[in-house]
Amino acid sequence: MVGLTASDVPPTMAVKIVSAGVAACVADVITFPLDTAKVRLQIQGECQTSSTIKYRGVLGTITTLAKTEGPMKLYSGLPAGLQRQISFASLRIGLYDTVQEFFSAGKETTAGLGSKISAGLTTGGVAVFIGQPTEVVKVRLQAQSHLHGLKPRYTGTYNAYRIIATTEGLTGLWKGTTPNLTRNVIINCTEIVTYDLMKEALVKNKLLADDLPCHFVSALIAGFCTTVLSSPVDVVKTRFVNSPPGQYTSVPNCAITMLTKEGPLAFFKGFVPSFLRLGSWNVIMFVCFEQLKRELMKSRQTMDCAT
Repeated sequence: MVGLTASDVPPTMAVKIVSAGVAACVADVITFPLDTAKVRLQIQGECQTSSTIKYRGVLGTITTLAKTEGPMKLYSGLPAGLQRQISFASLRIGLYDTVQEFFSAGKETTAGLGSKISAGLTTGGVAVFIGQPTEVVKVRLQAQSHLHGLKPRYTGTYNAYRIIATTEGLTGLWKGTTPNLTRNVIINCTEIVTYDLMKEALVKNKLLADDLPCHFVSALIAGFCTTVLSSPVDVVKTRFVNSPPGQYTSVPNCAITMLTKEGPLAFFKGFVPSFLRLGSWNVIMFVCFEQLKRELMKSRQTMDCAT
């Protein structure tokens, strides 16, 4: 991504990976209730017996969840969410610059759009395969409810890993990899490439300096573009991952069932919380990411000078 540290020394790959992981975890903790609301809205209408409660809007869903199942339910699945960011975001964001340099080596002075997209595809794909089990557990814990006599499938994060592995096999932990791969390829390319391009344009045209306001604007635009493109795949992914064995025969079957039973708008269920989540998540993550990179490089330079 464009821009160097305050001292014009580019951050190392290790600094980027650590900064991305920490920044993503901070963003996840702050925005997790929005993610839980998004999941509940996305699975609403999937099964008539799942719940008689109807969620309406983002704030309505959050309020309803807090009243009926307790405030802590908004953070159900957070440990798996943090595990996901450590194994997923740290790679897809932290390795982006390095992979981008690999694709643009010997071709261009600065990386072109093709190199940026290729880097986003590569880092996003690798990160999905590594972090998919955490995604499966996170979604299932967010989706399960104890209301109306329903017994929760899982009592906690590690209980969920164990039950899924023993009842569905190890492949159960990678359930929904195809839609999640599609979703995250779209998200990674749109999110990181849009942020990179916006930041580059703002800095090069001297509209904003490479600092917090620039990072804020770039991240917010990236969040909106990402939500628009990824929403249909995200809903299908959530439905398929959360489904019990046998409910859907395949990912296409899940999508067709949604279309025939609920109509095309079903693919955009939870759009508002998705944007609120992705927009706020992007802003928090990228702002923290940029600041952490600079501070870590400053600390490293200070230690180097001291020795």
